[in-house]
Amino acid sequence: MSNNRSGAFIGGLIVGAAVGAVAGILAAPRAGRETRQLLRKSADALPELAEDLSSSVQFQADRLSESALRNWDSTLVRLREAIAAGIEATQRERQVIETSDTQGTSQVDQPVHDNLV
Repeated sequence: MSNNRSGAFIGGLIVGAAVGAVAGILAAPRAGRETRQLLRKSADALPELAEDLSSSVQFQADRLSESALRNWDSTLVRLREAIAAGIEATQRERQVIETSDTQGTSQVDQPVHDNLV
């Protein structure tokens, strides 16, 4: 989540800086010609700014994707281990039941001293 928040923060910072620069230029007490020249320069810089923003967002998305893949792989490993442990426990329980069925008595029915021998 922190990756998502930092990406949003960076994007907001860049957009806020661009809007602030345009507002500052328009509100500045300059001649119309000077203001138009500054606006032209700012407009020329917008593609580069958009490319920087796009690169930043792509970088954050890649980091988030890699993190999600690592977490998914870790979850799969733990799930496989849990399934294997469950299968092993079921097989052991089956063997105990089959053993008690072949002996004709269940282990619960046997006296305590028989289990110790």
